[in-house]
Amino acid sequence: MDKENSGPVVYPGTFDPLTNGHVSLIRRGCEIFGSVIVAVANDTPKNPLFTIEERVNMAQEVFADHPQVIVEPFSGLLVDYVERRGSKVILRGLRAVSDFEYEFQLALMNRKLKRHIQTVFLMTDYQWLFTSSTIVKSAAKLGGEVRGLVPPAVYRAMRQKYGYPYPMNS
Repeated sequence: MDKENSGPVVYPGTFDPLTNGHVSLIRRGCEIFGSVIVAVANDTPKNPLFTIEERVNMAQEVFADHPQVIVEPFSGLLVDYVERRGSKVILRGLRAVSDFEYEFQLALMNRKLKRHIQTVFLMTDYQWLFTSSTIVKSAAKLGGEVRGLVPPAVYRAMRQKYGYPYPMNS
């Protein structure tokens, strides 16, 4: 795909919380497309732990030293947002076969709505295969150690949100 003609790639999600699997995919997206818009979804059927502002702020902190990564919230249809941002490409990550069916259905619906917008799938790095925001939140809520699965800023925010002290040796 031609970097100059596709505009920035849009990587949408709730990012509740942003995991190291997401971070890896965003970095790889930058290598392929030049720049990535991390589109933090406001409209979600999920019950987020963090507010939209908190999710955006954490992602912005994680990518503060990466000018090719733009983090912003969005509402409404993803394909409308992608079009408004001047992009033609949606980036999605796949961990396992179980992700494929849902992601495939979303990609087909998006293609039905806006034929000129393409969805590109990247497989996760092997080390993040088991990592999902839901699993990380479940472990952290019960006091499980999730350091190394999320960026340090997210780790601190999760510890605070769940009322656990932040370890002094971190």
